[in-house]
Amino acid sequence: MIKYDFVLYSGQHRDFLDKLQNLGLVDVTVTGWEASDAERSLISNIELHKKALSEFEASDAIGAAQFDTYEEAFSTYVEVTKKRDALKLQIEKADKECDELSVWGEFSVDAISELTKSGLDIHFFSMYAKEYDKRAERWKESYIVEFIKEFDSKAYFVVIAKSGEVVEIDAQELSAPKTTVSAVEKSIEESEAELAKCTEQLLRCAASRAMIAEGLAKLESELQLSRVVATSKIEADGTLVILEGWATKSTSESVDTMLEAYPNMVYFKNRPTPEDNTPVLLENNRFAKLFELIGGFYSLPKYGTMDLTPYFAPFYMLFFGFCLADAGYGLVLMLGGLILLLKGGKDMNSAAKLTLICGGATVVFGFCVGSFFGIQLKELSMFSDIRDRFLTPDNLFMLAIGIGIFQILFGMTLKVISTTIQFGFKYTLSTIGWMIVLVSSLVAFLSPQMGIVGFDMSSIAFKVCVGIGIAMMLLLNTPGRNPILNIGAGLWNTYNDVTGLLGDVLSYIRLFAIGLSGGILAMVFNQLAFGLSPDVPVLREIVIILILLVGHTINLFMSSLSSFVHPMRLTFVEFYKNAGFEAGQRGFNPLKRDK
Repeated sequence: MIKYDFVLYSGQHRDFLDKLQNLGLVDVTVTGWEASDAERSLISNIELHKKALSEFEASDAIGAAQFDTYEEAFSTYVEVTKKRDALKLQIEKADKECDELSVWGEFSVDAISELTKSGLDIHFFSMYAKEYDKRAERWKESYIVEFIKEFDSKAYFVVIAKSGEVVEIDAQELSAPKTTVSAVEKSIEESEAELAKCTEQLLRCAASRAMIAEGLAKLESELQLSRVVATSKIEADGTLVILEGWATKSTSESVDTMLEAYPNMVYFKNRPTPEDNTPVLLENNRFAKLFELIGGFYSLPKYGTMDLTPYFAPFYMLFFGFCLADAGYGLVLMLGGLILLLKGGKDMNSAAKLTLICGGATVVFGFCVGSFFGIQLKELSMFSDIRDRFLTPDNLFMLAIGIGIFQILFGMTLKVISTTIQFGFKYTLSTIGWMIVLVSSLVAFLSPQMGIVGFDMSSIAFKVCVGIGIAMMLLLNTPGRNPILNIGAGLWNTYNDVTGLLGDVLSYIRLFAIGLSGGILAMVFNQLAFGLSPDVPVLREIVIILILLVGHTINLFMSSLSSFVHPMRLTFVEFYKNAGFEAGQRGFNPLKRDK
């Protein structure tokens, strides 16, 4: 990044920012911004645009006519959605009213009114049917009681009495209905017809989504410009304005050309310092770029430090396949990723490709463990020749531990490289010493199984390597400091590192546990499908298919969620910590006309 400081007259402020916005290459620093009333209104409008575009993603607007202008399309969306929501609420209330009125059947509201004028009142009651049967005859001795309907174990009836007469009946009196079911149903039909017209209008809005997207881009640019204006530093009694901006090295020449041509403006061009709030722009290849979506859930790296995205990407893909570990489920994910790629639009492109990659890793790992929708391939005769080549639970447990140790050591190696680039090699000696101890201990432990002679726990070579590593850890953890203080700090760091490393390694057991639990659940659903189905032709097949569909859908959802979250946890906690990851504050967001 290249840092720019701009000094210009306040009268040029808006014009200069407008030029930068047209250029679209400079990120202007914004600090201490608080939204004004106008900006809050602008933000609300932006969110409404985003809501509209999100709603349009699921709309099939083929054949619908577009509006002539953006203003017409968006104002229609706002007006129609309000009307649509009101109609839906109205229909919902009417449906509820229909349910309440249905127990009284059809009647004439006018006839009830005439009875009231003639001195008779109709009272509406309900009570449990069993109680009504016991008491009805007694009530009929004093009043005119007419049974209407029994519904949901309750009896609904009316009592006709003289106006003003107190009706002493031990039942729940209900409000007299003011309309009939047929009248309410007619109003529902009218509302549904209006709702259909709203749907047609919204389809036209959806067909005009490109115009609404352009309108959103203009509003976002307006908000971006407003934030910069509101937080610009004013000096010399309002005469001068000072701005801080950032550009990439590759585009700095284009920025310089624009600045040289701009009148009455002074700028200073410098390299960023550690104290600066330097924005971050990640530059990865096509494969690693897909995993920026994963890294974005945590944080961008601090400017000047190593971007770990291309280094954790292969591990994340491997961990996902390890956790899901079923070739059939992997094929389903690949199919879902393909559909998302074809139908999801540009915004879902990265997520679709990431789904395809993780689904492919699941297919490969699923065949390695011999699982296909919970079916154990080693039990099939067609795989009898390679039955012993499938990974067993013991193999998976050791593989999870092995991958964990390797990723931790790999992270330490990256930390050594990054620290060397930033501060110098001498600041990595303590970490290198720790790595020597770990690798030496690991090799010495495995040497009997690997057939390595002369390097075991009791060998001189092992003790020398461990001694060198411990010396580096204790004496060289802070170059230039008193050796005695270094030893104390080294002992404390060693305690923290040993306990932390043990926890880090054990965390990778989750890969084994999640993969095993998902596979067991898949087998259980298979057994339930064939074990609980009735021995009746056709019905048996229907029950089997239903149990398999429901069971595997639930298992796929739960296992996919675990396979997404837990590898992310291993990346952000274990790998990032051992690789010395430092979080950044913000990404590179250049001021531009259309985002």
